[in-house]
Amino acid sequence: MTLDPQARHALELAAAAGRPAVETLSPDAARRQYKEGRAAVVPPPAPVAWVENLSLPGPGGPIPVRHFRPVGSAAGAVLPALIWYHGGGWVMGDLDTHDGICRALANAAGAAVVSVDYRRPPEAKFPAAAEDAYAVLTWLAEHGDKLRIDRGRLAVGGDSAGGNLAAVAALAARERGGPALRHQVLVYPVTDFTRGHASYREHAEGVGLTAAAMAWFIDHYLNAAPETRDWRASPLHAPDHRGLPPALVITAGYDVLRDEGRAYAEALQRAGVQVVHRPFDGMIHGFLGMGRLIDAAAVATEEIGAALRRAFT
Repeated sequence: MTLDPQARHALELAAAAGRPAVETLSPDAARRQYKEGRAAVVPPPAPVAWVENLSLPGPGGPIPVRHFRPVGSAAGAVLPALIWYHGGGWVMGDLDTHDGICRALANAAGAAVVSVDYRRPPEAKFPAAAEDAYAVLTWLAEHGDKLRIDRGRLAVGGDSAGGNLAAVAALAARERGGPALRHQVLVYPVTDFTRGHASYREHAEGVGLTAAAMAWFIDHYLNAAPETRDWRASPLHAPDHRGLPPALVITAGYDVLRDEGRAYAEALQRAGVQVVHRPFDGMIHGFLGMGRLIDAAAVATEEIGAALRRAFT
């Protein structure tokens, strides 16, 4: 396994920019730096048929969401929907940082995408983000027709911390008796807060997301050490993975999270869940949002779209 040349170039550009390590920053400074860094790697936003900003009810107050409709969709069409939870270590990221990903996914899947601006730590600690993730899912299952969304054809997905929230939302739906989901898309997800997998040592630094950064993110998100094994934080530690929706799990070969993503795919498979694990062996963490520099971002987007089209048929 070798590092993809485009991924290497992205890392070189990031190093040349001289940005301080995220774990040395305050949450607000980290958010600003993350948003500024995205501008250099995200491709120009793809046109879509419709975009609207909304607020949906949540346990901690209104949850901002952004609703995308794919190119070519009729104004009155009732569409299946992907609920997308953005990455950024729970602390960073928002509707704007992941606008491009959601536009591309809507077009690739031929479906609506609802991007969720869940509450972020440290202002709102665990399990606030997980509660918001489930709240948006349940609202769409009950009221999606108000947005011309087919309430019976829903999927969840996310990248990194967002992949964690998507997996947790799927588990919560099973535990709480619904809503039913057609699919879950987990892109280099966080699944195990104990940080004991070999990829944490193999790729601790030098390939973008570092082990030190993950420690900083987890410290801001959780309240206490025992929560590392709570399935609402670490879905790999759920006592049972049976009955979950089919999954596409994407991992990057040069990523501290590689092994826990693979372990989650294997846990789903052992539980009888239909799962496809798609390793991008030469890639780094975050590559899905680096389409300006990395061609594999478009490949992954098309594969996600194809999986969702099949699931929604």
